[in-house]
Amino acid sequence: AGDHVIVNGQKFYSSGALLAHLVPIVALDDEGRAWYAIADRGAPGLTVIDDWSSFGQKTTLSGTVLLDNVKVPKTHLVPGYKGYDRPTADGAIFQIIQAAVDLGIAKAAIDETVDFVRTKSRAWIDSGVDHAWQDPYTIQAIGDLRLRANAAEAVLEKAGLAVDRAIADPNEKTVAEAQIAVAESKILTTEIAINATNKLFELAGTRSTLAEHNLDRHWRNARTHTLHDPVRWKYAILGNYYLNDVNPPFHAWS
Repeated sequence: AGDHVIVNGQKFYSSGALLAHLVPIVALDDEGRAWYAIADRGAPGLTVIDDWSSFGQKTTLSGTVLLDNVKVPKTHLVPGYKGYDRPTADGAIFQIIQAAVDLGIAKAAIDETVDFVRTKSRAWIDSGVDHAWQDPYTIQAIGDLRLRANAAEAVLEKAGLAVDRAIADPNEKTVAEAQIAVAESKILTTEIAINATNKLFELAGTRSTLAEHNLDRHWRNARTHTLHDPVRWKYAILGNYYLNDVNPPFHAWS
């Protein structure tokens, strides 16, 4: 009405809203079209509840936002629906950010594993070596983790270039290629994030589970963040693209 719109609703997983000055809201108009409504954090009727209790990604503060007749100026509206009525790189951009986060968690976990094995872990009784870092099975496992992390990073960089091309020339072909490249990177970064954060404890040993080291944060963060969107669907998207020439769904989750 007039120079503003009225927004009502409730949203969980409102990452960062508790600390934000502006709260972005995806709202539907009377025609069912999606808009981005940017509300002031202190707007009357806007309540942020600190109820994010996940065991991982704790500092994202992804709690609940309640909207009770919140007024948003029309100058703070973005027609989000227009972003998907033609090919754009929006979905690929959204997804590649998630893949990069998972790769970062994996690399941090591998670094922590190497440091712990070098400085704190003890050699197994049957290994025949004096130090944990001399254990041939540990050496092999570290090599495998680094290899898979490097492969995931290479595919992520390839995906970044595909996204750049889709941004520069957004059409059905370039956008689909970007989505596929990002889906591939999302699969590999998810796998190495889960594997590396789990292997950390296997290779570093029982002492690594002590609360004082807080190493479980890597697994908790990886396990939580990789649930952002299920990678099992990515395999089907890839297969349908390569086998049947079917482009990925045109939205932010693929």
